[in-house]
Amino acid sequence: MSETPVKQISPESVPQIRLYTGDKIPVIGLGTFGSDSIPHETVASTVKRAIISGYRHIDCASVYGNEKNIGNTLKGIFDEGIVKREDLWITSKVWNDKHGKVEESCRQTLEDLQLEYLDLYLVHWPFPNFHPPKCDVSTRNPDAKPYIHEDFMKTWQQMENLVDKGLVRNIGTSNMTIPKMKLLLRDCRIKPACNEMELHPHFQQPDLFDFCHTNNIQPIAYCPLGSPGRPDRDRTADDTVDLEDPVILSIANRLKVSPAKVAIRWAVQRGQIPIPFSVNHFFENLEAAVDIRLTDDDMKAIAGIDKKCRLIKGQVFLWKENQSWEDLWDINGEIVQ
Repeated sequence: MSETPVKQISPESVPQIRLYTGDKIPVIGLGTFGSDSIPHETVASTVKRAIISGYRHIDCASVYGNEKNIGNTLKGIFDEGIVKREDLWITSKVWNDKHGKVEESCRQTLEDLQLEYLDLYLVHWPFPNFHPPKCDVSTRNPDAKPYIHEDFMKTWQQMENLVDKGLVRNIGTSNMTIPKMKLLLRDCRIKPACNEMELHPHFQQPDLFDFCHTNNIQPIAYCPLGSPGRPDRDRTADDTVDLEDPVILSIANRLKVSPAKVAIRWAVQRGQIPIPFSVNHFFENLEAAVDIRLTDDDMKAIAGIDKKCRLIKGQVFLWKENQSWEDLWDINGEIVQ
C-alpha cells in the first residue's frame, strides 16, 4: 500500500530568524520527543514526511532514544536528493549524565544522526542528575545535585570547545532561569545563541522571554500547544489546557482554524520558535507559521490568559526530600542550593 501524499509548503515561504552568530534558523521546527507511547520508527518516518512537507528545522535529543532511527531517515533523504545537509537546521542536546563528557555525547549524536556537524547543541537541563526514562513525579535519584555554577561552567567550556572543533555551529541552553543565565553570561567565552524553554499561552514566562531577547538569545518554545501528549510523569491535577481556553477558541472560530494553529501563530508572531511534534498534524502546524495572521488585539488578548501554569515541572531532578519543584526554577530570584 502506497503512503498518503504529503501536502507541501515551499520552504522558502517559511521565515527565518538571524541569530547573533549570523546563522539563520527557521521560525518553526519539528520536535522529536514523541512521548513514551510513540515508537521510534514512527517519529523517524514523521521526520521524513515533515521534511517533504517543507520543514527545515528538526529538534532532537539524545535522551529521546530515537536519534539512530532519525539518522537513518536523514541519510535516506540525503541519498534520495530530497534535501541537502546544508538545507536543514538540526538541533540536539547533551543529557544530564554526560555533563562531564560533552564531546563524547556530541560525537555519539553525530554518529547516530549520521551527520558531520550540528547546527545547534544545547545543555538539556542544568542539573547533572540522571533518572530512569520511565518514572513518575515522585521518583528521586539519591545522587542528585542542585545547580552548582562552577560545575555548570565546566560543562559550558566543553560546549565552547565543540564550536572550536567545528562539531557544532551554535551552542545554547535549555530549562534555565534568569539567575542562572546571568551567571553564564558573566563567565562564558561563547554566549548561548538560543534558550529552549517551555512557552505556551498559559505559560508565557515574560521575564525570561524578555531577558533572552535583550541579550540576543533566541527563545525556542517547547510544549507550544500545552503538550497534550506529555507523559503521565509530567501531569499534575492543577494543569490547565491551553487549547480549551475561551480566548483561543474565540480567535480560532473567527479565523476558521484549529486552536492549535492559533497557538502556533501566536508563538511565531511573539518572537519564539515553536517546535511541536505531531504524527498527523505537522503540516497544519507548519501552515500556521506561514498562512495566518493574528491582529494586535488577538495578541493582547492571548497575553492576558497567562496562567503561569508550568507543565514540565522537573520534579525528578530534585535533590532533597520534601522539596518543592519550584526550587528548580529559582522562583524568588535566587539560585536554590
